[in-house]
Amino acid sequence: MTLTPLLPLMYEPLVRTALLEDLGRAGDITADAIVPADRQASLVLRARQPGVVAGLDIARCAFQLVNPAIRLTTERPDGSIVVPGDVIAAIEGPARGLLTGERTALNFLCHLSGVATATASLVSATQGTKARIACTRKTTPGLRTLEKYAVRAGGGSNHRFGLDDAILIKDNHIALAGDVRTAIERAKAHAGHLVKIEVEVDTLSQLEQALAIGVDAVLLDNMTVEELRQAVAMTGGRAITEASGRITAETARAIAATGVDLISAGWLTHSSAALDIGLDHLGLNRQAA
Repeated sequence: MTLTPLLPLMYEPLVRTALLEDLGRAGDITADAIVPADRQASLVLRARQPGVVAGLDIARCAFQLVNPAIRLTTERPDGSIVVPGDVIAAIEGPARGLLTGERTALNFLCHLSGVATATASLVSATQGTKARIACTRKTTPGLRTLEKYAVRAGGGSNHRFGLDDAILIKDNHIALAGDVRTAIERAKAHAGHLVKIEVEVDTLSQLEQALAIGVDAVLLDNMTVEELRQAVAMTGGRAITEASGRITAETARAIAATGVDLISAGWLTHSSAALDIGLDHLGLNRQAA
């Protein structure tokens, strides 16, 4: 799958806000005090853990917003698998700007690479099955676009980006509507002709009701492996089947083997550990060229 890069307009405001948060009211008083204004530096972004890279364009943006003269040359593009010691990118330019942008750039790069790495772990666990790994709306506020991009970099697929993408009828919707049938009927009456409808079901009985009325997808929530197998057989291709709830790299294989179309996991975006990436100095020049 080709990874389409994000347009700068989609992340530049986020990076700008993060830099302003770090710069505060007086800027980088440490770098300004210690590093001569004309000093140039050469550095590399280096992996310290095995994982998958995501967020290099965002890191580049952070450095170049501080100083447009900074140049970042990619060695391992987003979606690449890296091992400790691998050089991900080379960076050159005014030393003050490099130091000032370092933390913001690494915050984005390490976090997004962590999301991509977590996603890749589930993709690897389900390799050879038809199940695709998907994220959810359980994202860091403000970072949804970036985190969902990182999921794609890790080989996963995106679920809804927001409440207006599709109709997803969950347990509380059903409780307030009174039952599955009423909830689906109301959704169908409201939906436009291009809007898909998915319903979350906890039991095979609820699934039977949903299939009888007709929906585009069913979210099989917290079902056992045997229940999932029965649910796939009951559905018989009449709707997309999505398994969700307590998915881990250890359980994903058995869940995928039931024949579900999708496996969604919120922890990919809300709880994945950052990938350890360092910014290592290769040397300093005395003056600007």
